[in-house]
Parts: sequence; C-alpha cells; structure tokens
Amino acid sequence: MMELFRKRNNSGFSDSLHREAEGLALLAGALEELDCPQLGVPEVVSVTDEELVLPLISSARPGPALMSALGDGLARIHRMPHPRYGLGTDNYIGLSPQKNGWSDDWGSFFLKNRLGVQVGMIRDPSVRDEFQQVLDQKGALLADFLSQTCDQPSLLHGDLWSGNVMFDHQKAWLIDPAVYYGDREADLAMTGFFGGFTRDFYQAYDKVWPRTAEYPRKRDIYNLYHALNHYNLFGGGYLERCRVLSGAIVSL
Repeated sequence: MMELFRKRNNSGFSDSLHREAEGLALLAGALEELDCPQLGVPEVVSVTDEELVLPLISSARPGPALMSALGDGLARIHRMPHPRYGLGTDNYIGLSPQKNGWSDDWGSFFLKNRLGVQVGMIRDPSVRDEFQQVLDQKGALLADFLSQTCDQPSLLHGDLWSGNVMFDHQKAWLIDPAVYYGDREADLAMTGFFGGFTRDFYQAYDKVWPRTAEYPRKRDIYNLYHALNHYNLFGGGYLERCRVLSGAIVSL
C-alpha cells in the first residue's frame, strides 16, 4: 500500500492547497511530454480546503547524477513554448498571495504583478516609499530590459529553492510550486536565494539551454521579489538584502 503525506492548510487562505495542486498538475503535464525519467512531480491523491494528500517521498541525499537530472529536466521544461506570460488564476508564493493574469509583456508583468505588489504590501510607509521611488524612477527601463532579455514565456516552478526539491534514490521531485509563465531565469535566480544547488545542476541546465549574458543582473532583480516577500512575511532581517538587490535596478 502506498504511504501518504498529508499537508494541512495553515496558510489562512482557503484555496491555497487547490492552487498548489493545480501547479503540481501543470508541472506534471509538462513532464509527461518530455523524456526526463529522473525528474518527477508527486501525483495529487486528493485535495480539499483543509488537506492536500500526496505520495510520501522517502528522502535521500542527492548525488551528482540526480542534481544533473534536475538541471537537465528543468531546462527542458523551460524550453517548451507557451504563448503568454502570467497565469489565468492568482496563486500563492509561500504564505503570500501572488497576483497573476495574462500578459504579452514580460517586463511590465514583472514590474506590476511581482515587484509592484510586494512593494505595495510593505507596512512601514517610509520603507514602502523608498522602494516605490525606485520603481517610479526606473520602472520603464526595468520593464524594457527584462522584456528584451527574455527569450519566451516558460512554465516556472516559481519558488524553486532547495527546500522545494526532494530526492529519493531514483528521482528528483518538484514540490510546493508557485507556478506561472515567465522568464526562465527567474526560476534559476531563486535557486541561488538560499543556496543548495550544486555545480552539477547548473552545468546540466546550461548544456540544454545556457543562461544569458545578462543573468547576473537579472538574478538580483528577480530575487528582489523573493527578498521583498520575505521582508513582508518575516520582518526587518531581510530589509538590507532588499536594498542591496534593488541596486541592480538603480544601476540600469
């Protein structure tokens, strides 16, 4: 009999597990079209407002082969073409709402629906004004830069840090997504937010689809979204990181 993992809804949002299940289904659907036998997505056994039930993954420490399989498989997911940016429904990034909707303009989408939303959530008026001034002064340049350096809309995991990937002895497993369609390098940026992804991962990814020359600057811009989210959720310990990362926008 299959062992099960039961995730309780502690988010405060009644639909959060439903949105998570939909994200898992999108990722699983992409993998069904690809030949990535060592990358998986847990099958949703059932979902309600209160509980998401998934097969239990027996966690193991990944070796170089599985880290490479993760990088290779992610690049192949990213290369699948899609017509638009965003997503038809809003979802969640960790414990925060994530605003979506469809767009033909990646830079404007990220400026408004990612950075703009998080800046608008800042409770301290002086801090909020500090970051809003950056967006007001540099927003048009930022949107143009991101649109010009984005190859296509790609299906993104959306919250791809090391805690949202599990490994058993056969596969790497993508869990806890915050999916939408966007610049693939936004996913790659998040892999470095807390560390935990090895050289094998990046080498395998770049072999399928090399990162762009602009990736170092884009990494900071995209991770500003996650830093702002963590500041809004957990407080001032993330404020200095937000300020440092915002320098990638100020210097445009």
